[in-house]
Amino acid sequence: MTVEIVILAMIALFLGLRLYAVLGRRAEGSDEPLRRRVEQPDPQAALRAMPSKLPEKPAMTGRPSLPTAEPSAFDAGAETGIRAIIAADRRFDVALFLTGAKAAYGMVLDAFWRGDKDALAQLCERSVYESFAAAIDARKQAGETVDARLIRVDDARIVSADFNAPVARIAVRFVADVATVTRNTEGTVVAGSLDDAIESRDLWTFSRDLTSRDPDWQLDETDQG
Repeated sequence: MTVEIVILAMIALFLGLRLYAVLGRRAEGSDEPLRRRVEQPDPQAALRAMPSKLPEKPAMTGRPSLPTAEPSAFDAGAETGIRAIIAADRRFDVALFLTGAKAAYGMVLDAFWRGDKDALAQLCERSVYESFAAAIDARKQAGETVDARLIRVDDARIVSADFNAPVARIAVRFVADVATVTRNTEGTVVAGSLDDAIESRDLWTFSRDLTSRDPDWQLDETDQG
């Protein structure tokens, strides 16, 4: 009986050593740690996962559409012109244009009040710039200074738009609250008050050559609105 137990034990040991030889070692060429294999996936598999061609943007046909939220931003008479501008420049967006127009409104007024002709030259067409520059010169000759603040823009609405290729023109009516004071050479207030803002209504027209790489619109006409 003892001899049989010893023989069985030797057989079990022999089988255990064989299993270790098969399972306890990596096959040749597989000595790379498993973690490294996970961190560095097969580059060929990554390439195969990439699409060979990006999907093409569907062609836009028919009448240019206007987002449903935008008609409140322009008068009915401006719709035809806006559609013409969109047809010529698919990137044009009414909401973004009005955001930029309000920013330009504040920048032009601030430059005029400060007498900054260089800034005005960048924002305005030549004729409008010359009008602002002449008013600045007249103010300086009179020895007057202006202290003004744009309190807020209550409304900015497109009242007309047209496209005469390649130039687009859009007129915007601004309703804003402005506080302004004019002082003479002695520093005495001769007009206005910073404590009482007054309502200002301006009709400004912006233009842009849609074939130009310059995305900026310029102020090319001003009027009281």
